[in-house]
Amino acid sequence: MPDFLLELFSEESPARMQARAAEDLRKLVAEALVGAGLLYEGAKAFVTPRRLALAVKGVPVRQPDVKEEKKGPRVGAPEGAIQGFLRAAGLKSIGEAKVVPDKKGDFYLAVIEKPGRPAIEVIAEIVPEVVKTFPWPKSMRWGEQSAQPGSLGWVRPLHSIVATFGPETEEPDIVAFAVDGIKAGDETRGHRFMAPRPFKVRRFEDYAAKLEKAKVVLDPERRKEIILADAKNLAFAQGYELLEDAGLLAEVAGLVEWPVVLMGSFDQAFLAMPPEIVRATIRNNQKCFVLRDPRTSQLVDKFILVANIEAEDGGKAIIAGNERVIRARLADAKFFYDTDLKTRLEDRLTKSRVGPNFSQGKHFRPTICNASRILTAGRSGERRAWPKRICSPRWSANSPSCRG
Repeated sequence: MPDFLLELFSEESPARMQARAAEDLRKLVAEALVGAGLLYEGAKAFVTPRRLALAVKGVPVRQPDVKEEKKGPRVGAPEGAIQGFLRAAGLKSIGEAKVVPDKKGDFYLAVIEKPGRPAIEVIAEIVPEVVKTFPWPKSMRWGEQSAQPGSLGWVRPLHSIVATFGPETEEPDIVAFAVDGIKAGDETRGHRFMAPRPFKVRRFEDYAAKLEKAKVVLDPERRKEIILADAKNLAFAQGYELLEDAGLLAEVAGLVEWPVVLMGSFDQAFLAMPPEIVRATIRNNQKCFVLRDPRTSQLVDKFILVANIEAEDGGKAIIAGNERVIRARLADAKFFYDTDLKTRLEDRLTKSRVGPNFSQGKHFRPTICNASRILTAGRSGERRAWPKRICSPRWSANSPSCRG
């Protein structure tokens, strides 16, 4: 049976929206096909920063023929009722209807036979509707068409559509439709920088293989596997261990079509900060992984970055750029951390929003005093003296567990 291939090629979409978009595309098209009587063998969606693709296997050549029975008025009914029945059933005369007996008498019955339509025609109606109503969390409009009412909205400007349909043994046909002036065809593009020239595709196997040659890894799960394996190997080769992060891995896999793993470094002095600060700064600001010493489990002054290109210089410029940004962000983090250390915790409590006499926060007092014993306990187990404004006799009288 024929297979259906669909690709929606656009500018780079946000990584956080990609997985949901792939599932929405599969679900919407699959439900429309089943609703049209086109039961298929399997469907799988794929996504990269620049493309949303769907491969549907085993689609019937045409819809099944449908036979429908429509009950009409009784024999001898008024002419108006009979004429209305003929219009609703699509009959030219009452002679085309059957007469069927009933307990209350004979009545007319129309047997309507609807021949199935070619699947390629049905798909040509399904896909434009799916594209126009696609549930992106956020979308935009662009170009001259954006000024017109009802113009297409997409997460980023949509450039081209691939839509082919046909069996494995034959040359597939292009599904003929257009969305907001974008005609479906059989031509796509590879990596933005390493393989930007357009090329033609036929069915999914041909499509995926040609994308691979054009420096595009179509499957997001495979991109994650490549990134994780290469990052672990690169870290191991230098005597380090990758600190794995599933959320960051999924995000980075949505930022690249051809992952290239590289290693950078930063000033060792930044490791004087708590490791959580170092990791959060590098992760959140530059989408990079941190490394640790497998013997001590302590962070080291190295990080793993994932580029989207095989650079001619081996990635030296890319590494230098990331190191420059990370150095600046870590310097910012160190400044705020050092500034915070200048103010003692008890001084922060007396300046908190609950007020100088804590009249607005009575329910916090026992907790604060109990915490003070833990946070300020010395090696000998003795507690430092806290200001009377925090642990006062008046307070301790209301809170037996808190003694000033």
